[in-house]
Amino acid sequence: MEKNIVVLPGDGIGPEVLAEAVKILHAVERRFGCSFALREALIGGAAYEAEGDPLPEETLAACRAADAVLLGAVGGPRWAEAPVDKRPEAGLLRIRKELGLYANLRPAVVFPELASLSCLRPDLVEQGLDLLVVRELSGDVYFGLPAGEERRDGARQAFNNMIYDEREIRRIAIVAFEAAMKRKRRLCSVDKANILAVSRLWREVVREVGADYPGVELSHMYVDNCAMQMVIRPAQFDVLLTANLFGDILSDEAAGVAGSLGLLPSASLSGTAQSGGIGLYEPVHGSAPDITGQDKANPLAAILSTAMMLDMTFGLKDAAVAVEQAVRRTLAEGFRTADIAAGQPGTRLASCREMGDLVAARLV
Repeated sequence: MEKNIVVLPGDGIGPEVLAEAVKILHAVERRFGCSFALREALIGGAAYEAEGDPLPEETLAACRAADAVLLGAVGGPRWAEAPVDKRPEAGLLRIRKELGLYANLRPAVVFPELASLSCLRPDLVEQGLDLLVVRELSGDVYFGLPAGEERRDGARQAFNNMIYDEREIRRIAIVAFEAAMKRKRRLCSVDKANILAVSRLWREVVREVGADYPGVELSHMYVDNCAMQMVIRPAQFDVLLTANLFGDILSDEAAGVAGSLGLLPSASLSGTAQSGGIGLYEPVHGSAPDITGQDKANPLAAILSTAMMLDMTFGLKDAAVAVEQAVRRTLAEGFRTADIAAGQPGTRLASCREMGDLVAARLV
């Protein structure tokens, strides 16, 4: 049976890295005998320029009918003056809301061949970094209402509401505990329960869910302490469970600790594939307008996002592992795109297209 995938190249280097991800999908088809039906659609600044909307209805309808969505990147300075609801990022927030994507999973791993890229001291890197950030994606200050700006007592005042109900907390906690069961069975829930009422509810509900997972070691940490611990002792973490705002910050910090945004994939889920949920998979990096069109982008995060899709949405575990191994083999043989080549003598520089070719060749 064909698996339906909507491909959203987006802006900047998005089309370049997704072209390599699609190349990998075709290599998977040849090796594993599966079949993917791909449909390309517009999102972000490209959609705004073509349709006057960063998330056209045609794109949204296609995504709703698909099994999975692959996204490149959105945004760039050329749309900085667009109306707020027409900016590329508005399309990204809307697609998350419209598809019910409430769980964002971001693994952060230090590849042994790239350990020197990490901002950490070598002795900390040697202890290993292999963590998963599970971020709630559809609530918090990004979606809480009322929100806006008004004038009070002669001064402009802006406001956003940090709001969660127990159902939202419970469902993301279940995702995190289930992920921990497949890893090292350690889960750290990150909050600010000493200050925020929202965080106190968060902690209570996470504890309630944790009672159903006695095999998982549950701990709690304030977000400011967690940010510090990630750079002084990251090996202590396995799965981090966070709310939307905290997760936005901590997942990017994890990327910096790992060494490069160009290597980190992500998945945004509306539920399990078995329950009819859809997954949107995208690299963590941005649109990188400074290198757009120069064939310098690093496609590995997009390729690894594709591996997550193969596993989590389609249940093609062997294919997902094969893609990951092909990436690791390519790196072990010394091939690097420009962003991860600096300061590494003896490496062989590869363009975006060449890196995709190299990984695909190691899947045959």
